Amino acid sequence: MKLLYAFPEPLPLPRARGLQVVNTVRGLAEQGLDVDLCHVSGDSDPFEANDLARPRNVALTPLSRSLPWPLDGIHSNRFFAARLARHMHARCPDVVMVRHLKIAQSLLERFPRIPLLYEAHEVFADTAPARRQAQTVALERRVAQSAQAVVANSRATAERLSERYGLIRTIAVIPNGVDFRSLIPEKDWAHCAERIVYAGSFFGWKGVDDLVVAARELPGLRISLFGGDEVSIRKLRERSLAGGAELEFAGRVSPRRVAQALEQACIAVLPNRADADSAFTSPIKLFEYMAAGCAIVASDLPAVREILAEDEAVWIRPGDAHSLAAGLRRLAADPDLARALSARVRAKARQYTWARRAIDLTRVLQTMASAA
Repeated sequence: MKLLYAFPEPLPLPRARGLQVVNTVRGLAEQGLDVDLCHVSGDSDPFEANDLARPRNVALTPLSRSLPWPLDGIHSNRFFAARLARHMHARCPDVVMVRHLKIAQSLLERFPRIPLLYEAHEVFADTAPARRQAQTVALERRVAQSAQAVVANSRATAERLSERYGLIRTIAVIPNGVDFRSLIPEKDWAHCAERIVYAGSFFGWKGVDDLVVAARELPGLRISLFGGDEVSIRKLRERSLAGGAELEFAGRVSPRRVAQALEQACIAVLPNRADADSAFTSPIKLFEYMAAGCAIVASDLPAVREILAEDEAVWIRPGDAHSLAAGLRRLAADPDLARALSARVRAKARQYTWARRAIDLTRVLQTMASAA
């Protein structure tokens, strides 16, 4: 089966969706699909940038979203869509997969006979600014109703799409994943208070600000934060206070370095706030925490509860720095509890691998192709 995966953004992309795309494509190729990844060209190979080997049956097709020189400073997904259409006429894929609404709509209009799988990672109408609300609702409704199949990253996303647009169709829920290593180093649980990690982006809804404020109440603890640009890190440093937890801002590092840090860490923090962005997330970092055997302090949110049970994390109130500090203090003072939580989430992580996700996606794609 020939699959074309369209992604109208530069790759590599130092955000979770960039990692998700290359792992999805890799997994589908390992299931035997010939995958053509069409993307905006970046500064390096997206697989190498994520410390991944590119399967031989993955073709990278860079497509510009800019006008030709000297107007190359003008960017639009319309230009990407036009070049993608020309490429598809030559490529003739069996199925197409996309996670961007405008590209999905363009392909549905231009290629109505090629089955399209829409991969929903959020409900865009719920987060669109007021001036674009009506346009986004109309666009999202057309795609959700017209795509040959829709999959969602979480139950919350699937249920909200169905509710908002009155969908009768079944939306398969296929969460994000992780590479699971069967053997990892033994952790130093006796010093778990000094081995606390946050890894991820520093967007407001991620709750990193709350973690920095919570650190003021945690003298004797050491917290390493991976991610964020120089501006974000400088602002967070300014909010930290002497006398609290020791904060190490490691910045953006390679996926391999993050994986090594998580394997050495005892406690990992997922302090997401309760807002629209958190409502539909399937946090890759949560799965990475689990696979690395970290005891987890997590915001009590439905998207996280989809994955972790009551006895698989220390739960804290979202957006509450005092609750976060109390959760970290409790776990740092109880290495036996941390070790027990570690064992539970690591065992569960086996259910959420990229390979497992690829199997589920392949099943959907094969059904689409056979029905075409």
